[in-house]
Amino acid sequence: MICRPIRSIRRGASRTLGALLVVLLLPGIASALPTFNRQTGQNCQACHAGGQFPELTAYGRLFKLTGYTLGARTLPFAGMAVLSDSHVNNTSKSDDPKADFQKNDQPIFATASVFAAGKITDNLGAFLQVTYDNYASQSDDGHFHGHTNVDNVDIRYADRSIDANHDVIWGVSTNNNPSVSDVWNTAAAWMQYVPVPSPTSSRFIDGSTPYPGFAAGGNLAGLTGYLFWNQTLYVEAGGYRSATGPASFMSAGVADGDKTKLQGTNPYWRIAVSHDWGPHSLMVGTSGMNADVYDDPLDTSDPSTLHHFRDLGVDAQYQYLLDPHVFTAQIAYLRDRQRLPAFLAGQPVFDVNGNPLPDTNAVDRTNVFRAKASYVYDAHYGGSLSFFNQTGTTDSALYDPTRVSGNISGNPAVRGWTYEAFWTPVQYMRIGLQYTRYDKYNGASSNYDGFGRNASDNDSLFLYVWAAY
Repeated sequence: MICRPIRSIRRGASRTLGALLVVLLLPGIASALPTFNRQTGQNCQACHAGGQFPELTAYGRLFKLTGYTLGARTLPFAGMAVLSDSHVNNTSKSDDPKADFQKNDQPIFATASVFAAGKITDNLGAFLQVTYDNYASQSDDGHFHGHTNVDNVDIRYADRSIDANHDVIWGVSTNNNPSVSDVWNTAAAWMQYVPVPSPTSSRFIDGSTPYPGFAAGGNLAGLTGYLFWNQTLYVEAGGYRSATGPASFMSAGVADGDKTKLQGTNPYWRIAVSHDWGPHSLMVGTSGMNADVYDDPLDTSDPSTLHHFRDLGVDAQYQYLLDPHVFTAQIAYLRDRQRLPAFLAGQPVFDVNGNPLPDTNAVDRTNVFRAKASYVYDAHYGGSLSFFNQTGTTDSALYDPTRVSGNISGNPAVRGWTYEAFWTPVQYMRIGLQYTRYDKYNGASSNYDGFGRNASDNDSLFLYVWAAY
């Protein structure tokens, strides 16, 4: 089943990826160290499980909790880039394959980021990411145009009190994405770790499948305080507002119509219990957020246009780290309750034949479950298996008889698996191959869009080269 899409990756992809591999393996390039490696003097495996950036080890979590301040100040800049190739199983059931599956079977330079990160003072540090999307928009003549915007921001003040009887780490984080301050790999901001290309051929790859995530999204302005007691109990709480005024830099580059606009301060919290013993580490946690989001970010004058979201999640992670073996297991579940604005709730909906459908809901619920197990040998060779399952209430507001992306069931259910193999030839680069298989999409296994498209038609192969400097 997998062999056919693998063969369909064109020779151009092989030549492009091969050329990049040669460049990256040159000694002068490979010796360039990312900023945190220069600061701490540690290699990637010290902070990242099996070298799998951005997944953190216990040492990596300590480094982040103490405000990115361990080690000495050094050149605070680094960068990363992603080259990829996507293949969708069936592109025939489309009115316009060039639009529905842009760049299918074509190698692309997908995205790149620049980081300013590391120690500022003994108690103050930062992680700032600015990302360039090479395919951010497309003009009427078919040409793509790149765009740059602020991505993740986490600026921390932290301190630590430690003696023979206690160990307390505490700090304050100002950040722009709920859970970006979190240190576990099951956090909503970090569980999806491979950057997703913008062309529509990548719409069904693993990074585009359902992940637990807070409804408020990113490009916000938040302030949270946290405490980690005896490396066992972690508590974080704070609030998020629209990124305006002095905090507008946290959404710089995001178009006004795409920014999230919140009413007032929206609370976020996180509690986790963690225990490390020998090469083992276990965490069980919960998190949640309430968010009041305006329907139109360009018009916040009418409070009756608010969407009221209530998110509650639970998660757990187990790690085994003992060279040359690294094993990680993660599970995360998040339930979202959305109370719709009055002008959307209870509205009549009709199908394409003019037949009435049930009125739209006043409240919708969505549940997302995600599980992943990964293994890395000798920090070079690895693989993972992921399962995703999204369920929720059926609402005629979701009815959309559109080819490929449509939904005629009115149900948000999506279910499937992702298989991945990857190779890390040097510690600053990963080459990965993912195959994502769907059992259900937009509420159905077959004919989900009303035009004969089946969930399995969206099965996708994704090849990527991800390098950091």
